[in-house]
Amino acid sequence: MDRRSEIRDFLTTRRARVTPEQAGLTLSPLAGARRVPGLRREEVAQLAGVSVPYYTRLERGDARGATDAVLDAIARALLLDDAERAHLFDLVRAANAVGAATGTPPRPTRQPVRAGLRNLVESIGGVPAYIRNGRLDLLAGNTLARALFAPVFDSPARPANSARFTFLDPAAPEFYPDWNAVADQNVATLRAEVGRNPYDKALSDLVGELSTRGDTFRQRWARHDVHHHRAGAKRINHPLVGELTFTYETTQLTTDDGLYLILCGVPPGSRDADALNLLASWNTPHPTPITPNAGLPSSDDG
Repeated sequence: MDRRSEIRDFLTTRRARVTPEQAGLTLSPLAGARRVPGLRREEVAQLAGVSVPYYTRLERGDARGATDAVLDAIARALLLDDAERAHLFDLVRAANAVGAATGTPPRPTRQPVRAGLRNLVESIGGVPAYIRNGRLDLLAGNTLARALFAPVFDSPARPANSARFTFLDPAAPEFYPDWNAVADQNVATLRAEVGRNPYDKALSDLVGELSTRGDTFRQRWARHDVHHHRAGAKRINHPLVGELTFTYETTQLTTDDGLYLILCGVPPGSRDADALNLLASWNTPHPTPITPNAGLPSSDDG
């Protein structure tokens, strides 16, 4: 993905959504009709305390010499939230690393899940727990997570991927009653990952696949929205237990770069808890009954 165009498109879309009133600018009644949505480049430059030529150059993707202080000022001028600010910094760092004498080596595109970590997740009981990477590949999960997200884990494409399921699997709109919200979340997560890890070929291939196989992803991708979806609530329509709403908490694993642990929960005693308990009972391995004297010779055998 072209770093300069990523910076250009991100800054342009952020500038277009901020009105002068939101930015605290007072417009002259003689100024006339505005020809652009949102702020003009010179207004962003004024708010950020930089020259118009400098901001114009930056918005065109030339990030040479952009300091943290300047990026912070631009983030404030464009009213960026924490996720958007981090994305801007990631894009600029990636652009400046290209062509540098010594760049940061790309991280492996396939992060294996350590056997110890996989065993730990699989041993978690009572709540669905799974591990994903920044591309939304589902890499490991306990029995309850695999049961709860069975349509995703059982989708034919490998590795199992939340975004691929959401946009390409015909079962997704039925599984996600709030499909539009889920789709927006997936795209915003992938957008942020592109900024963090621009050299991930598997990520580029996934974005290319989703972009070429449907307009719904491509239109959302063009918005350049990024968000941190680390906690919240999600509603599904499970094929076995029906509609169920759960909360989720996401933790980034510091030892395993690029991997995230997600835990899901429901209020005790709720209908959602009953549905999850029912799902758990259907997916709990039952030990094989032990027959008394099994394997021992009978008295008739002498």
